[in-house]
Amino acid sequence: MTVSSGPTGAPSALGDQIPADADPDALLEVFTGWAAERGLTLYPAQTDALLELFTDANVILATPTGTGKSLVAVGAHLLALAQGRRTYYTAPIKALVSEKFFDLVAIFGAERVGMVTGDASVNADAPIICCTAEILARVALRGGADADVGQVVMDEFHFYADPDRGWAWQVPLLELPQAQFLLMSATLGDVTPFVADLTRRTGRETTVVASAERPVPLTFEWALTPLHETIEELLGTHQAPVYVVHFTQAAALQQAQALTSANVATREERDAIAEAIGGFRFSPGFGRTLSRLLRHGVGVHHAGMLPKYRRLVEQLTQQGLLKVVCGTDTLGVGINVPIRTVLLTGLVKFDGRRTRLLNAREFHQISGRAGRAGYDTAGTVVVQAPEHTVENHKALAKAGDDPKKRRKVQRKKAPDGQVSWTEEAFDRLVAAEPEPLVSRMRVTHAMLLDVISRGGDPFESMRRLLRDNHEDPRSQVRLVRRAVAAYRSLLDAGVVVQDGRMVRLVDDLQLGFALNQPLSTFALAAFDLLDREVPTYALDVVSVVEATLEDPRPVVMAQQHLARGEAVAALKADGVDYDERMELLEEVTWPKPLEEVLEHAYGLYRHSHPWLGEDALSPKSVVRDLYERAMNFTEYVSFYGLSRSEGLLLRYLADAFRELRQTVPEAARTPEVDDLVEWLGAVVRQTDSSLLDEWEALTNPEPSVEAAPRPPARFTADERALTRLVRNAMFRRVLLVAADDVDGLLESSTWSREEWDAALEAYYAEHDSVLTGPDARGPHLVIVEREPTSWRVQQILDDPAGDHDWRITATVDLAASDAEEELVLDVTGLVAI
Repeated sequence: MTVSSGPTGAPSALGDQIPADADPDALLEVFTGWAAERGLTLYPAQTDALLELFTDANVILATPTGTGKSLVAVGAHLLALAQGRRTYYTAPIKALVSEKFFDLVAIFGAERVGMVTGDASVNADAPIICCTAEILARVALRGGADADVGQVVMDEFHFYADPDRGWAWQVPLLELPQAQFLLMSATLGDVTPFVADLTRRTGRETTVVASAERPVPLTFEWALTPLHETIEELLGTHQAPVYVVHFTQAAALQQAQALTSANVATREERDAIAEAIGGFRFSPGFGRTLSRLLRHGVGVHHAGMLPKYRRLVEQLTQQGLLKVVCGTDTLGVGINVPIRTVLLTGLVKFDGRRTRLLNAREFHQISGRAGRAGYDTAGTVVVQAPEHTVENHKALAKAGDDPKKRRKVQRKKAPDGQVSWTEEAFDRLVAAEPEPLVSRMRVTHAMLLDVISRGGDPFESMRRLLRDNHEDPRSQVRLVRRAVAAYRSLLDAGVVVQDGRMVRLVDDLQLGFALNQPLSTFALAAFDLLDREVPTYALDVVSVVEATLEDPRPVVMAQQHLARGEAVAALKADGVDYDERMELLEEVTWPKPLEEVLEHAYGLYRHSHPWLGEDALSPKSVVRDLYERAMNFTEYVSFYGLSRSEGLLLRYLADAFRELRQTVPEAARTPEVDDLVEWLGAVVRQTDSSLLDEWEALTNPEPSVEAAPRPPARFTADERALTRLVRNAMFRRVLLVAADDVDGLLESSTWSREEWDAALEAYYAEHDSVLTGPDARGPHLVIVEREPTSWRVQQILDDPAGDHDWRITATVDLAASDAEEELVLDVTGLVAI
């Protein structure tokens, strides 16, 4: 149910209709009247939930997708506003937080709604705050019963059972007894334990509002036709838009590309898509592939894509322009995209440990995307039978009713070792209730720091948190032991000091200091092992931080593949025989700077942190590799063939940027470290600032009539960040000169091949080589002349003699860089001075 605008598309002024006395009956009348004006009739479950909320009860709303849970949330926010209570809306992903933020701005007015994420905040002091569950969990840990939180609306509450993130859904329930809760999901299962627990903690009655009836009924079908025929039939019978669910990103893209040979969209429809895309900038690689697919009427949606691409696919689908979207189950998280038919290509997935059948919650969560109220009168869920089942069915159909022919049919089986699924398993999933939610509580250094910053007695606060939660007694004891060990590591690292039962953070921590990773305190200790005098110190700081981050698996495997390819070539050149080569290749892996030093230190560290596994530390070089190769994001993706994983790479770089900014203490910082961190932040922002641009535009959403319209944020506005990008791009050309790589130098250059050949020959007639060490990329070898419309840049080459008599020249077109939203650098030559 859409709640973002009225029948005419004009924003509603619901926030201005709050009666002065805030009487619940009068307030409910205002809300129902507002809904009626928008043509919305409340379903019984919505009415029941609102009545309970308006009588001060907690509500667990367990109704199917499409039953208007978002409208109940709006009513809850209205109630909190009228009573002067601050209300938080939480969701599992930033895209959903952003979507709800814009909806609520349209409903209540921009001055009443704010958004806080790990990246940025807008109007953070507003009475309605949209945020991820982790943000609210930190608010709860820091403030507890004194936090300015009067109401909590938790969407997609089934994430409570997520193995990695479920703790963030549990902490607010434990730490905010003053708040009224509205917990919402279509796949909750038995919630009886939550009812008693919430009532005990908050002193409010807790009511479950559940309904199995969908306003848009679903039909479940078992498809025995090949996948391409199933899709063609769905399109031919007007059951689009179709979301084709795959369980690998590669399969989703492969199917999307296969559909370009079909007539998915008419000429008029393709023209409408092209007009809607407008001037959207697609980067080389996957961006160009996506552009071609979208213009054919086919979308792709998975977590490996850049956020700006996923958002574009969602927007085009919301506008009814895409008939088919091929993706993974990432669209099952709650984004309001009108999908009429969900087509599952299978019922098995790899969960990171093993390949298994979907459970009931996963199946119903994905299926719930089909048939959206306000768009469809019915929805369809189609499950594709396995290939061998389809082929058997086809063979039996060809045999007809002749018993002899049917007996002769050689029935195929599932490939050996492959987990398969059957129609019986499909029927069981359709009828099954979601599994009960399982507690996933955990304790981290960041959690301890948040509780300590609250003040009071942190030992008592942690005791309540860890002994009065939803875990069983044995798990609670394990949590307490981990908390004690983590606290000792904070003391050892000098992050906190204790005087009796009084504990506080040390005074000289930098602003925004945080320990976000399980091994962040190890990183603090490891910084002391580094030699500040070596030229690679800043990069060594990066390597310490990278060793504490989770591996971006596709990236490090691509690095390993390249390293092994280079090793094979070297071994062949040395005449090493095949068997010995294969044995030696087993030792070749991705680059692991400081591996020996860090692993030795970590072995000692584990004595006081026994729960940490031997493989928790993972030396690697992604940020460092990107910097040392002096590549931009697009060049790096192309170099390693990471087009299907560029979203994962960007998230890793963003995480590394956050860790470097928040975890490296002032004592370990140098100008070179700060310079490198600034460069990394510029790379992340340049690659995808889609949401940041939208948020920036809303920091002043309603300028006065007299005020001039504010222009969009310019790519070149941050001169410091632009300088870092320019220096990196120029050093990339130094590396190309050092490698005598004319093909690379021709890119973004006004010179011809003949001119580059002549210049390189002249340089190497005077000097034997080009130095590329740390000194060669220092700021003292870069000259930037800044003019209003362009920058003129000179990169001085570091030659062995130290003459510094050759330089690469280039210009930066500021207007073109703003238009392209990336650095536009024209290399104008290599000249002697």
